[in-house]
Amino acid sequence: MSNNTHTLNAELRVELGTGASRRLRREGQVPAILYGADKEAVSLVFQHKAVIKAQEDEGFYTQILTLNVGGEKIEAILKDMQRHPFKPMVTHLDLQRVDANQKIHTKVPVHFINEAAATKLGATVAHHISEIEITCLPANLPEFVEVDVAALEEGATLHLSDVALPTGVASVELAKGADHDQAVVTLNAPKGAAAEEEAAE
Repeated sequence: MSNNTHTLNAELRVELGTGASRRLRREGQVPAILYGADKEAVSLVFQHKAVIKAQEDEGFYTQILTLNVGGEKIEAILKDMQRHPFKPMVTHLDLQRVDANQKIHTKVPVHFINEAAATKLGATVAHHISEIEITCLPANLPEFVEVDVAALEEGATLHLSDVALPTGVASVELAKGADHDQAVVTLNAPKGAAAEEEAAE
């Protein structure tokens, strides 16, 4: 289940426009927009150093964040983060409010486990995706989805439909139909073994 891993202090942004945003960035701040939950969108500003520190953790991108806006605590998820093209700088955040009774649509990382056991005989693991798009209520939001490759046979591919999602969590792609059953991971046979099989044939 999801845990609030980050609390960020924010201020309501009064001055809007490109010029104001540029000035905020020069002053070490990050402009942002907060929307959703059937409420008006509001413009916010964060301290850049706080955002930089928070975004070092994987959970910042996928978990529910607590925003402290003028003493009011607001739960939200990060929907988009813009960065400077070459400087280590975050230039803008898009955040969506979280309503405990409304499902959220987001992506969570995939953690592959037991790869050492699967590759001990020379096989190689090929990851096809690094995250899964899901919908769920905020209380059911997982930190990540675990995929165990230990039982995967050489040459076999595990698909989305083979992944056990937590209770209350649904795959967005699978909801579109069977032809959206994406490949998740493949265990490739050792190169030498593949060459030997071809020679035998």
